[in-house]
Amino acid sequence: MSVNVSRVLKTLGDDYVVIDANRHVLGRLSSVIAKRLLNGEKIVVVNADKAVITGERQMVFSRYKERYDRGSKEKGPYFPRHPERIFKRTVRGMLPWKSRRGREAFRRLRVFMGIPKELEGKNFEVVEQALLEKVSKTDKYVTLAEVSTYLGYEVKA
Repeated sequence: MSVNVSRVLKTLGDDYVVIDANRHVLGRLSSVIAKRLLNGEKIVVVNADKAVITGERQMVFSRYKERYDRGSKEKGPYFPRHPERIFKRTVRGMLPWKSRRGREAFRRLRVFMGIPKELEGKNFEVVEQALLEKVSKTDKYVTLAEVSTYLGYEVKA
């Protein structure tokens, strides 16, 4: 299933910020994005599948597998396998989801795997406080694409 990127971006309007999630720590980037969404910014995230989660590989896999196995498709709670949906779910967890303000903030977020053709010429913002090289002293990390593959999603390169 392909996404009509131009139609998705048209719903945001023209005044949005594009953030490249490549080599950014997922939790730190998500918290920065959640704060900015609550302040009224419109944000588009590209390369969501290249965001990283720090920690031992097996520990990260088991934690996400436990979340995925917790519910069922019929009754929930539903946990996604797609990298961009895991990213959105992480940001959603940092927003006041049960209030109108949080839901409206979440509607101002768009997340894509890779870089769509419509956004190739744009300047991407890099969040310095979430870069892996700046914040983490460990070399143990897993990308969001690897987590999705472990959960059963076939990531197309």
